[in-house]
Amino acid sequence: MIRIRPSLVTALLIAAAVIAAPAPAQTGGGAPYSIDGRGFSRLQDAVDAIGEGQGTITIAPGYHRDCAIQTAGRIAFVAAEPGRAIFDGVTCEGKAALVLRGAGAKVDGIVFQNMRVPDGNGAGIRLEKSDLEIANSLFRNSEEGILTADDPEATLTIDRSTFSRLGRCDRGLSCAHSVYTGIYGRVVVTRTRFEKGSGGHYFKSRGIQVDVRDNSFDDTQGTATNYMIDLPSGSVGRIANNMLIQGRDKENYSALIAIAAEERKNPSRGLVIEGNRATLPAGMDRKSVFVADWSGEALAIGQNELGAGLTRFEKR
Repeated sequence: MIRIRPSLVTALLIAAAVIAAPAPAQTGGGAPYSIDGRGFSRLQDAVDAIGEGQGTITIAPGYHRDCAIQTAGRIAFVAAEPGRAIFDGVTCEGKAALVLRGAGAKVDGIVFQNMRVPDGNGAGIRLEKSDLEIANSLFRNSEEGILTADDPEATLTIDRSTFSRLGRCDRGLSCAHSVYTGIYGRVVVTRTRFEKGSGGHYFKSRGIQVDVRDNSFDDTQGTATNYMIDLPSGSVGRIANNMLIQGRDKENYSALIAIAAEERKNPSRGLVIEGNRATLPAGMDRKSVFVADWSGEALAIGQNELGAGLTRFEKR
């Protein structure tokens, strides 16, 4: 039996609270978006009003069938009531509800759901450059939660959020994942829940440095899923104090964490993997590997609590 440390309990309670928030009524006659009290009926108009400057767009409770593209400035997209501002099914540029390529952004308390596009990568957020901070947000029932381009100088931070019923590997298209980052300088994921995947990996990152701590990866209700954590180009940093539960319905159950499975573009020497708890499905005669490594470099694998059927490490 796995005992969950207090930090994980906190993360799970926060994630549950976001999911359990009651669905709000459709936004009424008031302006759904505001900047310092000035109202806007379209999100793009609010984004354009900030332009190359810096500002916060407050988003009213309701279902927002809207999207926006940020090309400049630093913008915070903040829900007036966390968990009750829901972007539902509308994408810009055939990409995402928020397409971000400005000087930086923050997203706080927002729900993104039902994002689907022809190329199979419909996401809540498409991050194309610059720093992004995400907190207290929920991504669900879409092809992808977050998808990024490359920005080796930038940082993506995700904290106290939930990714549920995301990912796909069908229609002859490249797979989509709950979170998939390109070559970002640093990717930080903390106190966040990944669950009920519908294909692909839960967290896939080509980030040069990663910090994945105090999260839960619960695959018990996943379907046709793959790795829990995939660093396909290699990475340094740490994967620590996470809970990982592999489900029964897997496209690939050979490993929970994969390092440099596609290429060795980033160094991996010294990547710390410690303090994690991992299990396989109870009652199944199946074996898997906790860490599968293609990098050939010396990883710093410390103490981890592994359930029956899990091998600590395998070089591939």
